[in-house]
Amino acid sequence: MSVFSTLYKKYRFQLLLLSFWLVAVLLFIGKPAQSQHVRASGQENQRQNLVAKITMPLTVTENVRKIVLENGLTVVTKEVHTAPVVTVQVWYKIGSRNEESGVNGIAHQLEHMLFKGTKNRPIQFGRLFSALGSDSNAFTSYDQTAYYGTVERNKLKALLVLEADRMQNSLIEPEQLASEKRVVISELQGYENSPEYRLNRAVMQAVFPNNAYGLPVGGTKADVEKLDVEQVQKYYRNFYRPDNAVLVIVGDFKTGKTLEMVKEVFGQLPRREWGSGGVGEWGSGGVGEEITSSSPSSPIVLREPGAGHLLQVVYPLPDVNQPDVPALDVMDYILTEGRNSRLYQALVETGLASDVTASVTSLRESGWYELLVVAALNQKLKKIDSVVSSAIANITEKGVTLEEVERAKTQLVADVILSNRDITSQAMQLGNDETTAGDYQYTDRYLAAVRQVKQADVVAVVKKYLRTEARTVGYFEPTQKQSQVMTEKPHTSQTTENFSPGAPVNPSEVAKYLPPVDSTKEAIARLLPEQFTFTNGLRVLLLPDKSTPTVTLSGYIKAGMEFDPEDKAGLASLVAENLMNGTKTKDNLSIAKALEERGVSLDFEAYREGVRMEGDSLARDLPVLIRTLADVIQNSTFPTKELELNRQQALTSLEVELDDPTEVARRTFLQSVYPKKHPLHTFATEKSLEQISRKDVIKFKEKHYRPDTIVLALVGDFDPESVRSLIKTEFGNWQVIGQPPALKYPTVSLPENIVRVNPVLPSKAQAVTYMGYAGIKRQDPRFYTASVLNQILGGDTLSSRLGVEIRDRQGLSYGIYSYFQAGKNIGTFLIEMQTSPEDTNKAIASTQKLIQQIHQQGVTATEVETAKHTLISNYNVSLADPEDLTDRILMNEVYGLDAIELRSFPQKIQEVTLEEVNQAARELLHPDKIVVVTAGPAVFAKQNNR
Repeated sequence: MSVFSTLYKKYRFQLLLLSFWLVAVLLFIGKPAQSQHVRASGQENQRQNLVAKITMPLTVTENVRKIVLENGLTVVTKEVHTAPVVTVQVWYKIGSRNEESGVNGIAHQLEHMLFKGTKNRPIQFGRLFSALGSDSNAFTSYDQTAYYGTVERNKLKALLVLEADRMQNSLIEPEQLASEKRVVISELQGYENSPEYRLNRAVMQAVFPNNAYGLPVGGTKADVEKLDVEQVQKYYRNFYRPDNAVLVIVGDFKTGKTLEMVKEVFGQLPRREWGSGGVGEWGSGGVGEEITSSSPSSPIVLREPGAGHLLQVVYPLPDVNQPDVPALDVMDYILTEGRNSRLYQALVETGLASDVTASVTSLRESGWYELLVVAALNQKLKKIDSVVSSAIANITEKGVTLEEVERAKTQLVADVILSNRDITSQAMQLGNDETTAGDYQYTDRYLAAVRQVKQADVVAVVKKYLRTEARTVGYFEPTQKQSQVMTEKPHTSQTTENFSPGAPVNPSEVAKYLPPVDSTKEAIARLLPEQFTFTNGLRVLLLPDKSTPTVTLSGYIKAGMEFDPEDKAGLASLVAENLMNGTKTKDNLSIAKALEERGVSLDFEAYREGVRMEGDSLARDLPVLIRTLADVIQNSTFPTKELELNRQQALTSLEVELDDPTEVARRTFLQSVYPKKHPLHTFATEKSLEQISRKDVIKFKEKHYRPDTIVLALVGDFDPESVRSLIKTEFGNWQVIGQPPALKYPTVSLPENIVRVNPVLPSKAQAVTYMGYAGIKRQDPRFYTASVLNQILGGDTLSSRLGVEIRDRQGLSYGIYSYFQAGKNIGTFLIEMQTSPEDTNKAIASTQKLIQQIHQQGVTATEVETAKHTLISNYNVSLADPEDLTDRILMNEVYGLDAIELRSFPQKIQEVTLEEVNQAARELLHPDKIVVVTAGPAVFAKQNNR
């Protein structure tokens, strides 16, 4: 259901910590250059009469209502009428905290099982959610397991019915459990590929040796393999019950009517008696038990195959409701948030580290402060550790400045507002607060406490919690890597798997079990952005939205990696990464300081077809965001010291990427599909990065960063005419000569047969496979038809043909998806999957046969109608998120689509016919002319090339 990731601080208030989460797929081909400069902001005296005079709300729980049904179900609702969508979330107060060794992972396993169907609906629930057009998923964390779906408002009751059904009637049967255990183990093997995950697991076990907080949230392979049906059923009976759950509903509805609906649907569920195996039976971290932690006197050292030297430091902290938590968060921001933070200055700016991140985790019964440092090449972890300790000691000895404290507090408050703009995030905030802190109003109390934090409070919590004797330290020191072996062999015959796809998925089965949907559906009156082009060619799109006092900016510059010379690959990324390192009037620290003071974000990332600009701010700070953007784009100077630091960071990142099966598979796949000299073939290497000079960087920037290659899109609380005037003031004098550089992508032929390529990565637990070939461009008239075809084939890992067969029935992959990555130029059709090494051949063979089946036999009319409905519903839901809306507006312009595309996209999908989809299947699916790349353990490569 979800994938391990480290949450950025910006989203910590949506969920304090989710150890398993859904990974989004980048819309651009190519790996982005990760900018260090994520925060941006401005000074009070720079404000203009530009935005509405809206002060930042003092509460995030306005319009929230809480009731408790007779059966014990807690219901939290919040009316938000900014878009005709609604989110439904069910949070169960049970997670890995209630486990112990031997059954570690049972909560996560059960989360997977709740998608397998119920007594009333013996069908994969992912197919039902997809048919509703619901953006649905689930996650398991330390203190809770939660399920969420966001849909158009007329489908609210249908979601409620489905969640109530699986709260009481879920099927947990031996055959399904066996299949889903393979999926979970594949997921766990993917985490094992990450040195960071392995180091974190070792350190947390040392910090909490006798408590479930020290166990991996997802479990261990050994424990998951041993789980039996009786154990999982018992866990379900004990913990999936109304009096152990919180139902959160946020969106466009009327509270009174909705609460009556909730009582009708959920009120009939009985309050079950707590049987043996109640809360706390599994795990010493049960309710009311004392939390103990341990602190090894010497570092935990992992010497294993991998790349990148890592330092992790963990300090135990109190639970979420302790009064020290706000001061601890302010302390964390002072230490690690932004370029002027103390550890960034001490580690990254000095060249000791390529990255430093940290987070305060505050949970129901305990917490911890975690620092993670990625060492720069050839730097010693012991020295880095000493610098970290010195920086912390400096606070206890000399304190912190008022400026640091006020900046951190401003950033924290702004982050809360900016992370609560869409309804899904708002519901996540309420659900997390109610289940972890026991109070949906926790964030309001927290914000009030943050505003009261003083300098002395920060020093006090550092002295109290960040004591040397309290910390646990872990080092990851990679052992000598084996040489990467590349084996390439035309594959002229299929593997001999005993697999037959059989009949296609029957959508009528889905319709039989789908709850009734309110047929009353109003047409969405979608506003279109105002568009204008300055005389210098700069294009701007503006869409006012007064729903929150925030602004989202998304921009594009035609200066991507496609312009990299082969011998200097990485140049476009290095330019984007260095834009914020100094301008003609400001040095890097001055820029960073001004930006960080207001908690606004500004980021540049180089992709294959362009550089993306992303910015978020409170409405009052938009002038600062625009002025900073204009300054760094036009006047960046690329100081030598900072450029060299970024080069070293790029080299460190490259070393780590080449040890990651996903990155190796993607890189190898694209280089196998596209020939040399093609813009999609070139990737940065150690040699190419070393050859880039400052002169190259300056020349590239002067050549490609031009107003006539830039598009800006803004959505938020502003007056369009004032914003237009500001942009004209900041960008209007920027003039260029001649036409911008242009590229013509060469035509790429399909392979003559099946090509198999297997990069070998030693000691990896999971294999990652990419399959595909050159595809279509966004302007291709078949794009809408291809979108429908792809939704049927692999657009959803639970409801598509590939998902139903490869993942759900056979249990061969944790996740399998297909995409038509269509850009300004010909993109790529690809299928991506993660498998256990022993399952990889079978999964590839099954996938090829499914492609063959659709290529030859086509799809059904019902499948087409279901896919169209899903795509349209998902589109409408996505545009309720201001970031998704801004990105859609931007890319429609970049791709040269007509001005009404934002409004007409659903109609174009609706007009797709069965005949067109089947024609596209014949034209666009080529099962016998496909590149198959698998990156993974050496044992797989040996098996595959016998």
